[in-house]
Amino acid sequence: MILAAVDDLLFSSKIRSVAKPLGVEVVFARTPEAIAAEARARTPALVIFDFDASRIRPLEALAALKQDPETAGVRVVGFVSHVRADTISAARAAGADEVMARSAFVSALPDLVSGGR
Repeated sequence: MILAAVDDLLFSSKIRSVAKPLGVEVVFARTPEAIAAEARARTPALVIFDFDASRIRPLEALAALKQDPETAGVRVVGFVSHVRADTISAARAAGADEVMARSAFVSALPDLVSGGR
């Protein structure tokens, strides 16, 4: 199962369209509290963050995930506009395993969803 903290409909659709044929379940959560609850309840193989999604408060949610002993080991991959170097640095400092530009994320998505990356 993949937990996605994404509120952009285009990216939500892309994630679903890649995951569905592979039989991978995707659960979307849009608040730090919901992200933490889903991660604790379901133990996802991967959490995807849209670090441009300010309404989700992704850096706050990521920090909470990584500070919780139950979810600290979950793999986190995020994407962000390539011009937001401050956000990229903050996401890495908060514990993201990988942060990539939006375009790179789209290219890597099939491997990420299938667990090959």
